[in-house]
Amino acid sequence: MMAGWGFIKRLLLSVYICRSARMRRHGPGDAHRCRSLYFGRQGRCPMSLAAIGITGIIALLAVLFFLGMPVGIAMGLVGFTGFCYVVSFKAGLGMIGSVLWTTFSSYGLTVIPLFIFMGQIAFHSGVNEKLYNCAYAWVGHIRGGIAMSTVMACSAFSSICGSNAATAATMSTVALPQMKKFNYESKLSTGAVACGSTLGVVIPPSVVLIVIGLSTEQSIARLFYGGIGAGVVLSLLMILTIYTVCRVYPQWGPSGPRTTWMDKLRSLSGAYEMLTLFLLVMLGLYLGIFTPAEAGAAGSLLALVITGVQGRLTWKGFMMSVTDTLRISSMVIMILTGAVIFGKFLAVTRIPFDIAAWVVHMPLPKSAVIGIIFCIYIIGGAVMDALALLLITIPVFFPVARELGYDPVWFAVTVTVVTTLGAVTPPVGATTYVVGAMTPDVSLEDVFRGVAYFLPAYVVCIVILMVFPEVVTFLPVLIMK
Repeated sequence: MMAGWGFIKRLLLSVYICRSARMRRHGPGDAHRCRSLYFGRQGRCPMSLAAIGITGIIALLAVLFFLGMPVGIAMGLVGFTGFCYVVSFKAGLGMIGSVLWTTFSSYGLTVIPLFIFMGQIAFHSGVNEKLYNCAYAWVGHIRGGIAMSTVMACSAFSSICGSNAATAATMSTVALPQMKKFNYESKLSTGAVACGSTLGVVIPPSVVLIVIGLSTEQSIARLFYGGIGAGVVLSLLMILTIYTVCRVYPQWGPSGPRTTWMDKLRSLSGAYEMLTLFLLVMLGLYLGIFTPAEAGAAGSLLALVITGVQGRLTWKGFMMSVTDTLRISSMVIMILTGAVIFGKFLAVTRIPFDIAAWVVHMPLPKSAVIGIIFCIYIIGGAVMDALALLLITIPVFFPVARELGYDPVWFAVTVTVVTTLGAVTPPVGATTYVVGAMTPDVSLEDVFRGVAYFLPAYVVCIVILMVFPEVVTFLPVLIMK
């Protein structure tokens, strides 16, 4: 770790001395000798802008993987160093000050902590259990029904939580004991919870969609409405996966006890408050009553009122909601700030624009190009955090998709679905590790095997979105005219 920091110090010192020499109008040889402090080669010709940009991307990946540095700091450090190398150290300092002020004073960023707070209130008030009981009352009696109930409850809880890890943790405590009671196969039960938890990235209010909207200057409301169609399709495909697996292995998902119609109707009372929250946010955005930030504030207030009146949110739960909101929001905003700095560096190297121009003139159909981009996201999502991956790559691939004529909302939502694969596949697989930690009697290998049964659902969903983009674009076009 100390060696890594030494490398960074030498790199920054090289850039500073090199640029200082140029500003003092020294000869180009002095500048190259200064640069050799890092590169170790005398008299080397300056790299092209494209080569500098590619080197910066490689350096970022190296810092992330070998130094274990937080993503936001790594992106900011590499972006600042690269910007100084291309422009000047003084310009780099000015850029840092401008980015920090613009980012942290942005009113649009208030939407992030507000929606996270709404989800944390729901999480710490035990809403997930009522949602699960409601889903179980309706489909628990059919083969694999308890696992289907878990996916349905995950999709409902995700609509007001938006956190993969929180959904995985809460549904593990509620659903896994119930499935164990009815002798469900551990691979099916843990796979259903781990994959169902990823729906929080797609179904609004998704923090990932909010960050993409802020990064690409798109309407967050449009992204939310686009995420509904993709989230519903992915949820249905997961339920179909459970049905198919239980047809092939009937002993994996035994039927649960039947419930009466009165029990079914009674169970709906456990879902009405979450439905109220969801409709408040989406209808408020649709009718123009709220901006996205105001929708988050109204949702947080209503969540506090509902859980407070029902007596389900304790003082300890409230304080934990506040603490978790501050922690998660700080992490997201730091990643976003680092991504903006790194994006400035990529902009001065013109990498995004050069790649877009190159791809547009490739002798390949548009579908092949977008397929290659999605493959890159699938591979990248398997080795790094989804949000960090999106913030690093969106400045590169978003202009490409726009040049190819793809709808920006469709691209953002579909890329979000693609990167959810990384949340359940090794070596990152964050939600899979959460479920594994919550089930010490099930090996992590079995959890990953269970997840493998659901991977075709993601692939089929991506294909459906590519063949029928209206699944994503229909609601935004219909509602946000």
